[in-house]
Amino acid sequence: MSETNTPAPEAAEAHRYTAAMAADIEARWQDVWDAQGTYEAPNPAGDLAGDPAVVARPKKFIMDMFPYPSGAGLHVGHPLGYIATDVYARHQRMTGHNVLHTLGFDAFGLPAEQYAVQTGTHPRVSTEANIENMKVQLRRLGLGHDKRRSFATIDPEYYKWTQWIFLQIYNSWYDTGAGRARPIAELVAAFEDGSREVPGGRAWGALDPAARAEVLNGFRLAYASDAPVNWCPGLGTVLANEEVTADGRSERGNFPVFKSKLSQWNMRITAYADRLLDDLDALDWPEAIKLQQRNWIGRSEGARVDFAVGGSGAITVFTTRPDTLFGATYMVLAPEHELVSSIVPAQWPEGTHPVWTGGHATPAEAVNEYRKQAASKSDVERQADAKDKTGVFTGAYATNPVSGEPVPVFIADYVLMGYGTGAIMAVPAHDSRDFAFARAFELPMRCVVEPTDGRGTDPAEWDDAFVSYDAKLVDSAGEGISLDGLGVVEAKAAVTEWLAARGIGEGTVNFRLRDWLFSRQRYWGEPFPIVYGEDGVAHPLPESMLPLELPEVEDYSPRTFAPDDAASKPETPLSRNEDWVNVELDLGDGVKRYRRETNTMPNWAGSCWYELRYLDPHNSRALVDPAIEQYWMGPSENAPHGGVDLYVGGAEHAVLHLLYARFWSKVLFDLGHVSSAEPFHKLFNQGMIQAYAYTDARGVYVPAAEVEERDGGYFHQGEPVKREHGKMGKSLKNAVTPDEICEEYGADTLRLYEMAMGPLDVSRPWDTRAVVGQYRLLQRLWRNIVDEETGKVTVVDGEPAEDTLRALHKAIDGAGGDLAGLRFNTAIAKITELNNFLTKAGRPLERSVAERLVLLVAPLAPHIAEELWHRLGHEDSVVHQDFPVADPAYVVDETVTCVVQVKGKVKARLEVPPTISDAELEQLATADAGVVAALGGAEIRKVIVRAPKLVNIVI
Repeated sequence: MSETNTPAPEAAEAHRYTAAMAADIEARWQDVWDAQGTYEAPNPAGDLAGDPAVVARPKKFIMDMFPYPSGAGLHVGHPLGYIATDVYARHQRMTGHNVLHTLGFDAFGLPAEQYAVQTGTHPRVSTEANIENMKVQLRRLGLGHDKRRSFATIDPEYYKWTQWIFLQIYNSWYDTGAGRARPIAELVAAFEDGSREVPGGRAWGALDPAARAEVLNGFRLAYASDAPVNWCPGLGTVLANEEVTADGRSERGNFPVFKSKLSQWNMRITAYADRLLDDLDALDWPEAIKLQQRNWIGRSEGARVDFAVGGSGAITVFTTRPDTLFGATYMVLAPEHELVSSIVPAQWPEGTHPVWTGGHATPAEAVNEYRKQAASKSDVERQADAKDKTGVFTGAYATNPVSGEPVPVFIADYVLMGYGTGAIMAVPAHDSRDFAFARAFELPMRCVVEPTDGRGTDPAEWDDAFVSYDAKLVDSAGEGISLDGLGVVEAKAAVTEWLAARGIGEGTVNFRLRDWLFSRQRYWGEPFPIVYGEDGVAHPLPESMLPLELPEVEDYSPRTFAPDDAASKPETPLSRNEDWVNVELDLGDGVKRYRRETNTMPNWAGSCWYELRYLDPHNSRALVDPAIEQYWMGPSENAPHGGVDLYVGGAEHAVLHLLYARFWSKVLFDLGHVSSAEPFHKLFNQGMIQAYAYTDARGVYVPAAEVEERDGGYFHQGEPVKREHGKMGKSLKNAVTPDEICEEYGADTLRLYEMAMGPLDVSRPWDTRAVVGQYRLLQRLWRNIVDEETGKVTVVDGEPAEDTLRALHKAIDGAGGDLAGLRFNTAIAKITELNNFLTKAGRPLERSVAERLVLLVAPLAPHIAEELWHRLGHEDSVVHQDFPVADPAYVVDETVTCVVQVKGKVKARLEVPPTISDAELEQLATADAGVVAALGGAEIRKVIVRAPKLVNIVI
């Protein structure tokens, strides 16, 4: 009999929640979700039009930062943000929202091109293979993406619109009077009818096409220019300022970066500097990210001042301290400044200080030699506070406009062309860098801001400059102007007005932000939809010729050079395909020969607008249907500039992708293509999953999975190794793949563990041994509803006990608020507490309790929730069920613990009703035996009551 009634081991195992069962459940429900389109979000109009009743729900557009499909695949750190947005999206669906959540792939870029160079494999082949692998890994996690909306930036139908947006920017100019971008055709019309003066006072009709193109190039928001760029010989390409690290090296590859003058495409992002700053205030972003953007844009108010120099015109400086003009005793130009060559005399002026010449026979020799030295340094190296200041006298003198005194003009590498005008007036008594330079070159110093620290007014006796914005001006009087006795603010205003009245200066605003360098000397990027005529004039391709697709090339690599070869020049892969480069086209005025642009766009281009493509991914007629864009991203009371409702990603993109995307959004908004002036209303930066890494005696990383811990140490193959804590990655040999965890425990366990590790915005260490805790939670959940021996559901009908209802509704209330607030770790803690309570109760769950427990778990562990929901007899997916609502009557505690203090020390703890009054609580506290003993008959001077939790008795 016993043998007949006892299930075989394999039969019993069949009904237990194991990794094998999890794998079966997860794969099965993923197939169902795909087949039924469970996660498809309907649009209000267009190709994806859906049920009007669904569209009428409040919408929620949730996005992750674009993933790059790496050949190495995912490790468990990568999906942290994806799981978080998926949990949030599922909760939002269950609280009545129409949710758009999908994921595409940012697939242009350097890694695929480097792989192509190494292997000869076309970048598209390796990239598409990587995308497919990543899709498999992400699907296994049960992410609820609308897969109809997915795409890759390398799809021609996608980058057709990237090219189209480039042309909108190219064919626009920023009207400072209107404070917005306008079509370039409107500017041309103004030049033609004379309502706007052509720069230089020329007649528009008298200009040839090349001259007209040159004029318009000075206005276009996308323009080509010969300008100093960040040239990286080791990569064979130029880089944007944001792609150069703090130590002057390339972000990718860590190669030296040099300043070089090349013709490149730029985006006039500086035109939007004020708006990019001002609109930050209305965004729901972390303050740290806002601060980074404000600092990068770097708005500063001051004055433009002209210093006359010989017969060469004037040197213009920007200064935030025009009040100190009388203290300017010399000037410094950036070595690259265009005026340097024209102001250098043939011989040193009589009486030139030997220290100023650098030991050179002529000014030209000194300047040329110093320029070579400066070109070999990065901007960061030049700005560093070096102990020994370097520079050389140009041999020229300028005239201080307020004092009329001649001041020597130097060049020095601590002045950069990338900020202000590339020239400074040096006030050594009140600027530390100028002070150090003046000491090194024995230059005069003049105190014009009265020190308030008792040091006196003779800079020769000082150890450093005196810098103050709250002091009086001294020794600052000249012809027609005196600043003596004024405070800094008053002096600034007075001298700026004086300069403006004489036409030698004006109040102005300067920005640290530079225009965005948009050219790359690479193959694997979007081609520019630009061709050049035989006269060198650029012509945009018409929309009918888009997309301009990449041609085949035999060699994918740009020409690279020795990393320190600062004199090298770019050579692009596209330039080698002559059949593609040289074409005959009819651009509206007959067939002519043209030459294509052979640079490509940077990898940031495709991610500047991808949120819009998610909205309307199959639209071949327009960038996005206006009604669809308005529905998902339009302005609202809480988001006055519009944008995505939640955008989750790393903080490392603060001044790269995020700033660029904001710029593109504003241009598209100004031109009337979108209703949202900002791409992302709410931004959340997730932390990083870290892992231990181990190095042997040689300092070489060893596989973390092979390290044993014993006797308080760590060993690899019997040899001691050193443990360190940091990023997870292939190079550190400490990566753990999600596939491994899914095999051992299941995807739902992985999801729960990553969400339970800690607050989402905090980095946290990975510990594979701790994963089992969440696995056991799911096993207990399963056992609370399913009999492990028979596989039958064990729930019963009837009303739950009051203690069960209180535990249930407290969990619903707490977990619901936590899920809405992205506090997933505390939500899991509350669900775990509830599940443990139900387990310890030792009685079958009532159906109403079991169903609400499953709904609580559904956003976090969707596969097991879907399985249990259907085993409970439901046919509809758990994904679209309503999230449980807490009954307030059961959320409030029956009693609250009140602490009673006497002389600041706890003498009693009382269990009291939460609604108790102050008077009732005071009476109970003073009558408590422990309190009476503590008082010892002393007179009570005061009783402080904070019902229901605190009574403080003062004697």
